[in-house]
Amino acid sequence: MSALLQGLLLGISIAVPVGPIGLLCLRRSLTAGRLAGFVSGLGAATADAVYGLVAALGLTAVTHFLVAYQRPLQIAGGLFLLYLGVKILRTPAASTHVSTAPSTTLSADYFSTLVLTLTSPLTILSFVGLFAGTGALNSGSSSPFLLVLGIFLGSAAWWLALSLCAAAVGTRLQSGGLRVLNVCSGAIIAGFGLYQLFRLV
Repeated sequence: MSALLQGLLLGISIAVPVGPIGLLCLRRSLTAGRLAGFVSGLGAATADAVYGLVAALGLTAVTHFLVAYQRPLQIAGGLFLLYLGVKILRTPAASTHVSTAPSTTLSADYFSTLVLTLTSPLTILSFVGLFAGTGALNSGSSSPFLLVLGIFLGSAAWWLALSLCAAAVGTRLQSGGLRVLNVCSGAIIAGFGLYQLFRLV
């Protein structure tokens, strides 16, 4: 199997499991449209590619640094999730459903998921394990870069599919449904943040 195809499969496998990032992207797709959801997903895909590159190139110093400081990074990530959850809970339903988003909002969508994903340094250990288990780095000197490109494209493809499907459903939601969505997604995202913080304690 080519390195690019392996990367595509790895990118999808990392992106698919449902977690706070997936829920956040799903909620943004439903309420703000497919572009907001997809841009949010691209932030997560970029972080996956960064960690994939570190693992693929065997940058042990970076890996050791991330693992050594995983506690403060996870605390920061937990606090950020808690903040986002509370913010979503307090968002009026009438102001959530828009067909387009300004560039500043899209930038915030992108960087928020990028930062959240980067504050989970255990992701890099997942890539190390996947690379070792699949033998993905045994096909030549250019393989690491093709592999990382595949990881980004695979992850981005998943977020594109998710945002398109969710946005199609979101256009049919009325204000009452949006309010329920805000309450449920905000509570779950905040719950993820609290769980992460209590687990560290």
